[in-house]
Amino acid sequence: MLASLARLFLLRPLLSLAVLGIPVIILIAVGLITITVLKFVVFVVLPIVLVVWVLRKIFGKPAS
Repeated sequence: MLASLARLFLLRPLLSLAVLGIPVIILIAVGLITITVLKFVVFVVLPIVLVVWVLRKIFGKPAS
């Protein structure tokens, strides 16, 4: 069965690209987008949230 599948991919390279290539490209794209979003959250969002939290702790209203 594997031999017939390999022969099919050798005879039809576009089919092998559609079956094997496009899912791999989609996985790579999803991985890169995930890494970019995580970097944005860690290096942009979290520092801003931390600064706002510290400033509210320091200059916030005193507890009654």
